[in-house]
Amino acid sequence: MPSPFPGMDPYLESPEIFPDFHDSFITYLREALQANLPTPYFAALGRRVWIEVSRRSIGPDVEVLRGQAPSPRRPEPAPAVAVADLPVARPVIIKVSHDEFREPFVEIYTRGEEGKRLVASVEVLSLANKTPGEHGRDLYRKKQRELLGSRVHLVEIDFLRAGDHATAVPLEAARDACGSFDYHVSVRPFDDLDTFHVYPIRLEDRLPPIAIPLLSGDPPVTLDLQAVFDRCYDAGPYAREVRYGVDAVVPPLGPDRAAWAEGILGAEAK
Repeated sequence: MPSPFPGMDPYLESPEIFPDFHDSFITYLREALQANLPTPYFAALGRRVWIEVSRRSIGPDVEVLRGQAPSPRRPEPAPAVAVADLPVARPVIIKVSHDEFREPFVEIYTRGEEGKRLVASVEVLSLANKTPGEHGRDLYRKKQRELLGSRVHLVEIDFLRAGDHATAVPLEAARDACGSFDYHVSVRPFDDLDTFHVYPIRLEDRLPPIAIPLLSGDPPVTLDLQAVFDRCYDAGPYAREVRYGVDAVVPPLGPDRAAWAEGILGAEAK
């Protein structure tokens, strides 16, 4: 059963759903690229891994032993320093839990006589990438800076309306050139440092086919984002998980968009 929306489904932006969609979309994105890349190019999954530490204080779960008091029947002279007779203090036990986070992305390589070479990195932005103060954002921006200074094409896909702008294209320049948009794709070729290829996407639009550059002399490979989305949606739990028209859209839609979405869902229900 397909999504009721023509392109990106705003219900999938929910923090409860988007992480599953994010990882699944990247898997099917790699599949689509693999089928269209010419020899000797190939697509592989990469993963960014980090540890987040959370702290919680709880009471002690082990009885603390205390030194025995002297027997009253056999009095002993007090020592010069009565350290052994002092009760051991009860410490506050701090349990430190470690949560491991993994963010997948797609890398396009070519293999020649000199070995394997990274040609392009394809990123689908996550919730952490667009949240100020998150370690995942810091790591993403660090990698972004490294790629922008390298001979690797950078492709960034943003399917999140909320959060701080995180793709490499300056937001003001993108809005000036493209007008308003809800989602977008930014492609920065490594051999044209001053140019960004931006695909603006409105909620009402189908997701576009985009061109991913390869090495000089080879034509770009086309990635049909709508076909990848449809396959991801059909294989995922979203048609059963989402209660369309009942669950809240997170982040919420403005009045005009909310009325448009209600019309879409009303037509689907008939």
